[in-house]
This record gives sequence, structure tokens and C-alpha cells, in this order.
Amino acid sequence: MSHTLDPELRRALAARIRYYNEMGIYDFYRRETPGEVATVAAAAAASDAVAVSIQSESREEMSPRKAATVAVPVAVEDNIFEVLAPKPEQGVSDPGKALKIIREDLGDCTRCPLHKQGRKQIVFGVGNPTTDLMFVGEGPGADEDQQGEPFVGRAGQLLNNMIKAMGITREQVYIANIVKCRPPGNRTPEREECETCSPFLMRQIAVIKPQVVVALGAVAAKTLLAMNSSMAQLRGRFYDFKPTGVRSSDPNWDGCKLAVTYHPAFLLRDPRQKGEAWKDLQMVMKELGLKAAKSTT
Repeated sequence: MSHTLDPELRRALAARIRYYNEMGIYDFYRRETPGEVATVAAAAAASDAVAVSIQSESREEMSPRKAATVAVPVAVEDNIFEVLAPKPEQGVSDPGKALKIIREDLGDCTRCPLHKQGRKQIVFGVGNPTTDLMFVGEGPGADEDQQGEPFVGRAGQLLNNMIKAMGITREQVYIANIVKCRPPGNRTPEREECETCSPFLMRQIAVIKPQVVVALGAVAAKTLLAMNSSMAQLRGRFYDFKPTGVRSSDPNWDGCKLAVTYHPAFLLRDPRQKGEAWKDLQMVMKELGLKAAKSTT
């Protein structure tokens, strides 16, 4: 019996395969469990053709023009081979209490090498647990590691100003990072570190149930979208986003919109891009029905 995939799902699957190919991963294996055998069997035949065609292309050396062409900005909504184990916070209706359960589950985390590379404390996240707007950055810096709160240094001050310009306050949004421990020397988090830590962020997003998530910078955008495109390709549009590996306890919440903009630390290094970042935020404001703050000058 032949099986076909919905065109949107096929494109999403192709984007996911390209993403792993670009990281040097070409071989894929299915691990079937009793609860998913039927789902895997139904999807396998239809997905194999996609995998074969994409993998054969990815093995070839691609020109910059061809590489840009295959980096299609498509958000991966679901992993059709994924088994979603129940999370302890899913039986709690209050988002604030649910976030505390996730924090307790995280514990004094030693799951990745960052715990032994000089971090002072875990930086979990801060803000309104019932917000419509969530910001996700890369990882804590020195100030954040010292205070235990994301975006409190110079980049945090700029983010506060960006939020204020949107007509709201920091206290009205929720702010978190891809990794919750400071990488030594503020280096870019490595893939293993992002993959180990991001499931806790996905659980936070599923609890908060925002209308819009704003990914600040390339690391946040690429991790959340499972894509390896440039900022120029990622910005300027909304993506349909669902946190992977978890489902919200609210059946009426079916994911959110995700927008990509520059990280405030990058804007401090290159203030010329602030105008472009403001365009991204205006797109978010329109989606949420926000009005820009009135200038005091």
C-alpha cells in the first residue's frame, strides 16, 4: 500500500533532513516502541523518498547559490517519529506553579559540560508566566550568571528599551535562553549544550503558551526552528512554531508564531542594525495589537 505525506509535512521533513545533513549526519534509524509502531510504519514509506533525494543532494559539494536555495525557511512543526512522554507539570493548571516544577526537575543540572566550566548558577527564566510574548536569547553572560536572571547586563538594558518601545514593560513578558548556564568566556553554546538544555525551554514555552516567541539572534533561531539558515534568510516573516518533545496541557493552544531578530548584544556592536530590529518588533506588535510607546523627546 502506498503512503503519501501532506505537502506541508513533506517540506517540513525535507527541511529537517537538510538541517541534519548540513551538520554531517546522513544516516537515520527508527527506534520503534509499542505505542508508535503504527505511526512509524505509515510514515516510513512516504518519508523514505524524501530522505533519499535530499541526502543524495546534500552529499554533493554545493555552490553558494545552490546552498542558499536549499536553505528554505520552513519551520518544523512536528517530529512524526517522536514519542511524547508525560511531563510532571502537565497536570498543573497554574503556569507559575508549572514553571516551578520544571525548575525543580532541572535541579542543580549536570547534564552537559557547562556545569563544570565555571558557571556560578543556573539562569532559568523570568517574567510573566501568562504572557502573550516571550523572548528567547542565546545564553547567560557574566552579569546574568552573577544575578541568576537573564538579560540584566548591557544587552539586557537594550532589550528593556526595545520592550519599552513596543509599549509594554519587561515585567509583562517572559525572557529565557536556549542554554541556562554561562558558556566560558561568553562563547557560543555548542550543539550538544543546546540540545541538552533546550528541552527544558520547550517545556517552559508549552506552559506559558505565548502568542508570539521572538528568537534573539542566530543561536536561538536555529535551535528553535531546527534550521541552519542565515539571519538574512530567517528574519522578516513569522513561523508556525510548536515546542518539540512536549505538548501543552491546554488543548486549545496549538502552538504560536515565532519571529527572528538580532540579539541585543549584536546591536550594541553594530548599532546600524537597530532599525532592522525595530522592523522585526513592529511586525510582532502588529500581530499582538500593540502600539509603540510615545516618544518623550
